[in-house]
Amino acid sequence: QVQLVESGGGLVQPGGSLRLSCAASGITVSRYDMGWYHQAPGKQRELVAGITSGDSTNYADSVKGRFTISRDNAKNTVYLQMNSLKPEDTAVYYCNAYYRRSYAPPIDYWGKGTLVTVSS
Repeated sequence: QVQLVESGGGLVQPGGSLRLSCAASGITVSRYDMGWYHQAPGKQRELVAGITSGDSTNYADSVKGRFTISRDNAKNTVYLQMNSLKPEDTAVYYCNAYYRRSYAPPIDYWGKGTLVTVSS
């Protein structure tokens, strides 16, 4: 059974930092494209940062220079370091594992999310 378990969310003041973790079981994160998404109330879920199985990274324009995605293969865990947090970063953050297959539908797993609230 595949599980993605996010942790590290919480309440932080503007300008502060948090590090989110996504601990995976049942899959090997180094073989998947891993991503962090966020969803604010009343809005659609959006990609924040991604890291491919080949270690390429990409970021939403709104977080470039502030957030960093990384992966620890030994711990089978993906991280999102969030610095210089802004109130507009407030959202539930979800971990995603995606595996594209040539002749079958892609494999797509989601965690249950962790809430990040940026407020003074």
